[in-house]
Amino acid sequence: MNRRRRTIIALFLCSTLSAFAQQPAPAPQPLSGLERYRNSRISIYMNDFGELSRYRDANASLKPPLAGENRVVFFGDSITDMWKLADSFPGKPYINRGIGGQTTPQMLVRFRQDVIDLQPKVVVILAGTNDIAGNTGPMTLAQIEANYASLAELASAHQIKVVFSSVLPVHNYTPQSQEMYEQRSPAKILELNRWLKSYCAAHGCIYLDYFSAMVDDKGLLRKDLAEDGLHPNAAGYKIMAPLAEAAIQQALGEGSR
Repeated sequence: MNRRRRTIIALFLCSTLSAFAQQPAPAPQPLSGLERYRNSRISIYMNDFGELSRYRDANASLKPPLAGENRVVFFGDSITDMWKLADSFPGKPYINRGIGGQTTPQMLVRFRQDVIDLQPKVVVILAGTNDIAGNTGPMTLAQIEANYASLAELASAHQIKVVFSSVLPVHNYTPQSQEMYEQRSPAKILELNRWLKSYCAAHGCIYLDYFSAMVDDKGLLRKDLAEDGLHPNAAGYKIMAPLAEAAIQQALGEGSR
C-alpha cells in the first residue's frame, strides 16, 4: 500500500470517528415502576435484606404468651402491614408482623425472629403477590412454592399451626391500579392459589380463601374493595376479617386434638 492510499484511509477513518463522536447520545429510557421501586430499595436489600430491624425492638419488649393465650401472628407484606388488627379483632392477642413490599425470601429470613420466637399457636401467612411482581427479582412459581413449604416446615417444627392465605386478586379498573395489575399476572395468582390449596390439604395446614370472597365476575378484585387494585380498603378488610377468624379457630381446634 502506497503512502497516498494510507493517507486517504486514515483521513476517512478520522472523519468517520468524528461523525460518530458528534452524534448525540441516545436518550435514557424511562424506568418502569418496578425498576424505580427496586432502585429505592437497594440500601435495604444490601444491608438488611429481611428487614429484621423493623420489629426487633417490638419483639424484645413483647412478653411471652400467658397460660392459655391463643396468640396469633399475622405474617406478610403490605396487605398485612396496613391491616389494623385491633379494629378487626378487638381484644384478641393477635400480633401484626407485616412489612410492605416483602417477598417470601425476605419473609424466610425473618421468620424465626418475627414468628417462632414470639411463640404463637397460629401463624396466618399472606404472601406471594410481590414474588409474582418480582420485587426482589424474577421468581418462578416453583421457587415461590418452595419458600411457602419452607415456612410451613419451620412452623411445624415449632408446633405452630399454619394458615396459608390465598393470594388476593388484582384489578385494573382505576388509573392508579394499572401498574399494580401489569406486574401481577391473574393467571399466576390462580395457579399459585391452586397449589396453596393442594399443599394445605396434603400437609395439614388451613387454606384461607380470601380470593373467592373478593373476586368479581371478570376474575378480578372487586373495584369497591381497593382503590389501587391491590391493597384492600376498609370494605376489603371487613370481608377478610371473619374469614381469617374462622380459619384461626379451625387451626386452634385442630391443634387441641
